[in-house]
Amino acid sequence: MPMEKTFDPAAIEAKWAHEWESRGLFRPARPDATPFTIVNPPPNVTGALHIGHALDNTLQDVLVRYERLRGKDALWIVGMDHAGIATQMVVERQLNERQQKRTDFTRDEFVDKVWEWKATSGGQITRQLRRLGCSMDWSREQFTMDPHFTRAVVKVFVDLHKKGLIYRDKRLVNWDPALKTAISDLEVESHEVPGHMWHFKYPLADGETYTYVERDADGNVLFEEERDYISIATTRPETMLGDGAVAVHPDDERYRPIVGKYCEIPVGPKEHRRLIPIITDEYPDPHFGSGAVKITGAHDENDYGVAQRNGIPMYRLMDEVAAMRADGPPYAEAAARAVEIARGATATPAEIDALNLVPEEYRGLDRYEARGRVVADIDAEGLMVKVEDKLIMQPFGDRGGVVIEPMLTDQWYVDAKTLAQPPIQAVRDGRINIVPKTWEKTFFNWMENIQPWCVSRQLWWGHRIPAWYAEDGRIFVAETEEEAQAEAGAGVALTRDEDVLDTWFSSALWPFATLGWPENSELLKRHYPNDVLISGFDILFFWDARMAMQGMEFMGDVPWKTLYLHGLVRAPDGAKMSKSKGNVVDPLGLIDQYGADALRFFMSAMESQGRDIKMDDARLAGYRNFATKLWNAARFCEANGISASTSFEAPAATLPVNRWIIGEVAATVAAMESAFAAYRFDEAANAIYSFAWDRFCDWYLELIKGSIDDETKAVAGWVLDQVLVMLHPFMPFITEELWTGLGDRADYPLITAKWPAPNAAHDADASADIDWLIKLVSELRTAKAELGLPPGARLTAHFPVSLKRRTDKLAAQLDRLARLETVSFDLAPAGAAAQLVVEGETITVPLEGVIDIASERDRLTKALAAATKERDGLAGRLNNPSFVERAKPEAVEKARVDHAAKEAEADRLTAALARLG
Repeated sequence: MPMEKTFDPAAIEAKWAHEWESRGLFRPARPDATPFTIVNPPPNVTGALHIGHALDNTLQDVLVRYERLRGKDALWIVGMDHAGIATQMVVERQLNERQQKRTDFTRDEFVDKVWEWKATSGGQITRQLRRLGCSMDWSREQFTMDPHFTRAVVKVFVDLHKKGLIYRDKRLVNWDPALKTAISDLEVESHEVPGHMWHFKYPLADGETYTYVERDADGNVLFEEERDYISIATTRPETMLGDGAVAVHPDDERYRPIVGKYCEIPVGPKEHRRLIPIITDEYPDPHFGSGAVKITGAHDENDYGVAQRNGIPMYRLMDEVAAMRADGPPYAEAAARAVEIARGATATPAEIDALNLVPEEYRGLDRYEARGRVVADIDAEGLMVKVEDKLIMQPFGDRGGVVIEPMLTDQWYVDAKTLAQPPIQAVRDGRINIVPKTWEKTFFNWMENIQPWCVSRQLWWGHRIPAWYAEDGRIFVAETEEEAQAEAGAGVALTRDEDVLDTWFSSALWPFATLGWPENSELLKRHYPNDVLISGFDILFFWDARMAMQGMEFMGDVPWKTLYLHGLVRAPDGAKMSKSKGNVVDPLGLIDQYGADALRFFMSAMESQGRDIKMDDARLAGYRNFATKLWNAARFCEANGISASTSFEAPAATLPVNRWIIGEVAATVAAMESAFAAYRFDEAANAIYSFAWDRFCDWYLELIKGSIDDETKAVAGWVLDQVLVMLHPFMPFITEELWTGLGDRADYPLITAKWPAPNAAHDADASADIDWLIKLVSELRTAKAELGLPPGARLTAHFPVSLKRRTDKLAAQLDRLARLETVSFDLAPAGAAAQLVVEGETITVPLEGVIDIASERDRLTKALAAATKERDGLAGRLNNPSFVERAKPEAVEKARVDHAAKEAEADRLTAALARLG
C-alpha cells in the first residue's frame, strides 16, 4: 500500500504507542543479553505532564531506545510516588468543596477516600508519558504505597533504628501552619517581602545601670550615656514571649559591665515580668544593629544553636496552626517557674516544653494578631525605641503557601551525616560518575555539611511510622504490632505513632525496592546497580543523594553508575517558567501542534550537558519540517522502486556516490556513539540531523536522480534504513511508521532492530570526489543567487586541467546539478567573470552577455552601503556600555542578532562584487 501523501503525526503516534505496548516490545525477552537499567524519577500521583517532565523523560527514552537497539536487555522502571502532602491536599480540597473536612472521618476512612481518588483520578501523568513515546516497562508499573513497597519501607526504618541511624529527638523544624506538618529545608522557598524591624528596650533587673559607650575604630568616644536597659531589634516581636536570654559578642566592650546580669522581657503583666540572663556568644555581630540579640531557641534556627551551646531553655509559644498557645497553667505560674529556671533551677525538657509563657490576653491569637498587640503594648509603656521599614527574606512552604514557623517539636530523624559518607567516597573514586562534572562541587558541599534528616510528617496519607509507645514513654520500633507487643511484654498498652514518613524516605529506595527488595530476586541481582539516573539538578538533594545513601547502606553498592543532571526548560526570554508569570508551556499542546517527535528532537538537540534550555517555537517548527522532509524522502524512494533493505551490512558498491554515502553512514554512526558515550545528547541529535537532512535528503537523493540502477536502489534502501535506526531514539513514531511501511517487517519492528555497524571502510577517493562536487554546486548556486540569476540558468565554466579526471568521472552529476552548458579546460576569456574557489582551485564562470555587469555592480554597491551602514550602527550601540547595561536584555539580544545578520549580508554582498571582477 503506497505511503500517505502527507505526514500526520497524530495518527501514527496513537497507532504505535498502542502497538509497542500491547506487543510487549518495551521489554523484549533477552535473558542472555547485557542488562541496561534506568529508573524514572517517579512523578507525583497528583501530577500532570509539564515541560520539565518532557525533557527528563525524553532524555531517558533516547538512552533506553539506543541501548535496546544495541541489543541490550533494557529495563526502564516506571511508577508513581504517593506524594504525601500533595495528595492529602487534593483530597482535603475535594472534601471542603462538599462542606466536609478530614477530621469528619476516622483516619482509616480518610485513607480509603485517598485510595478511591487514586483509582479514578490519580496517575493521569502516566497516560501522558505514553503520548511522549516513553518506552517504559508498563507491565511492571510501581507505586510507592504498593504492599511490597510498604514492606521495604518499614524494613528500612526498623533496620536503621536498630543501627542507631534513626532516632527520635526534639529539634527545631520548619513547621507549615497550613498543612500542620513539619517540612524539610528543601521544601522551603524564601522570598523578599516588605516588613519591619522593631527596636525595644529590655530593662535591667533590680534597678541596675551601666555606662554605655560607643567608640570609633581608634578608640575615641563617640557617644556615652547611663542606661538601665539593653536594646534589641527583632522582626518578629511575638516571639519575645519565648526568649530565654539576650546574647552579646564576648568582645563587645559596650556590654561587658552587664554580662551575667538579668534583664526583663518588656511584655506581659508588669507584676509577672520574666527575667532572662545576658550571656556571651560568638553569634551576635557587634556591628549589626545594637549588637545584642534576643535568643528564642524554640522559634529561630540561629537562636536554637545559641541555646544549645549555652544551655538556654527553649519555650514553645505556638500551636499547630501558628496561633499562640492556649493550653497549660496560668501565665503567672508559668512565668514564675521560668524565672526560677533562668536563675539556675533544674527542669526537664518535658517540663520546659509544657510551660506556656503566653500571657492570657494573647492566648489563642493568630501569630500576626499577637504581633500587633505585643508591639502596641510595648509602645504604650514607652519601651519601643524605633521601628524601621525593611525588606525581609521570608520563608514560605512550597505547597502550603504560607510563612513557615520554626518550631521545636518531637520528630524522627535519620543520621544523614553517617549515611552520606559512602556516597561521598563513591563520587570521589569514580564509582558514581556525575555528569556534568561541575555539579560535583555542589554535591560535596551539601553532603559534607549535611544536617539530620527529619523524616516524620504529621499527615494521614503515607507510610505510617512503625513505632509504638507505652504509657511510661518507652518506644518500641518493629515491623509489626505483634513484634512490638512481644518486645514490650504482655499486658503493656501500646499506642502507635500517628505520623507518616517523608515521601522522599520511600522514594529513596526506588532503585532496589522496585526490583523486589528485600527479596533477593533474580531481577534485583540482574538490574542492580542501575546504569544511569537522569535527573533535574533541582532534585539532587531531595532524591538523588538520598537514593545514594540508602542504596549503599542496604545494597552495599552504588544505586547507579552515572548521575546525569540536566538543566531547566525556560521561557523564550530566559525567565523561569511559573504559573504566576503566565509563561508556562504545556507540552501536550506542543505535541498537538508539532508532534511528539518534533518536541523530543527539540529537547534532545538543545540539551547540552546541564545548561538551561530556552523554548523556541521556530526550532520546534523546524524539527516538524525535518520530519516532513524525511517523510517526503521516503516517498521519493518508494516512487523510485527503493524499498527496505534485506542486508544488515552495507551492500557492495562501485559508483562513487554510493561508496561516498556508505562512508558517511559509518562516520555518522561513529559520531553518534561517541556522543552517547559522553552523554552529549545535543551532539548525537545534531549528527543524525545533519546526515539525514543535508547528506542524505539534500545531496544523495539529488545525486542519484535519473540514474537509479539496481546497485543504487540497494544502497539507497540500506542507507534509508540506517537513517531510520539512528534517528529512532529521538523520533520513534515517524521512524517506526516508515520502517514498517517501506517493507514487510511487521515481525521485525524498528524498536527491536539492530543498531548500525557498517562493515565498509571509509572510501577516501569517493569521499573526496563527492565532497568536491557538493562544494562546487553550492558555490555555483550561491553565485547565481547573489547575481540575480535563476537557479536553472545554464552557464559555461572554465576548469583547470588538473580537474579533468574528476569532471569526467562526475560528468552526469555536473550536467544535472551544476547546470553547466559547457565544461571547458581552455583559458577563460577576458572580461567580467565569477571566480569560484573550491578546495584551492579556481573555476571561472564568464558573465559577459549573461548579466548587465554595470547595472548589477551598481545594485550590489548600493545594497552593500546600506547593509554596512546598518551593521556599523548596530555595532556602535553594542559597544556603548550605557545601552548594554541599561537596555532590557531582550533588546540587547535582538541588537546582537540583527548585527550578526547585517554583518553576514555585508560579507555576502562584498563577495558578490568581487565575483564581478
